[in-house]
Amino acid sequence: MGRRLVPLTLDNLQDLPQRCRSCVFWELDPVSGEAAVKAGTPALEKESWISAVLLDWGSCGRVVYVDDVPVGFVLYAPPAYVPRSTAFPTSPVSPDAVQLMTAFVMPGYQGQGLGRVMVQTVAKDLLRRGFKAIEAFGDARWKEPACVLPADHLLAVGFKTVRPHPSHPRLRLDLRSTLSWKEDVEMALDRLLGAVQKEPALRPL
Repeated sequence: MGRRLVPLTLDNLQDLPQRCRSCVFWELDPVSGEAAVKAGTPALEKESWISAVLLDWGSCGRVVYVDDVPVGFVLYAPPAYVPRSTAFPTSPVSPDAVQLMTAFVMPGYQGQGLGRVMVQTVAKDLLRRGFKAIEAFGDARWKEPACVLPADHLLAVGFKTVRPHPSHPRLRLDLRSTLSWKEDVEMALDRLLGAVQKEPALRPL
């Protein structure tokens, strides 16, 4: 089984699931998001957001392919580019962190470690770019795939809770500790996230 993770661009945006291509939950504030849906323009707004972040900041996502079939994706960006993040009770995201916005793996490909691989890939990218941490808002009452990731999944791939909340805790994966191991980035991240292989994810992505 050949799997690869490719940076998200406007060229492969169509490889995201249809409902995700036209979802602007994170990309717009609640009022603007509702207006976009009413106007029938969320897909255009999504494309515009990705284009702007790519130009201003750089890579903000990965698309996962298994045998050339798109089976999942992950989105991330500094919180300044994620208007919805300020609406969460556990905001703001720490100033030294990039926000893991959302991720999805198609049914039939879940439980194969792709969620862990996506987090590893994001962590490698952000380490290379000089960032210290990844943070995410988790859904502690997760029942089905949605824009907010299940808190249990984030904990299973190495995140720690930094601000508890009954429904939307904020979690953090600190990358600074990897620098002290004096190993190359891949070895360090394998060590950081290796526990995932031993601990079952309670709610697979």
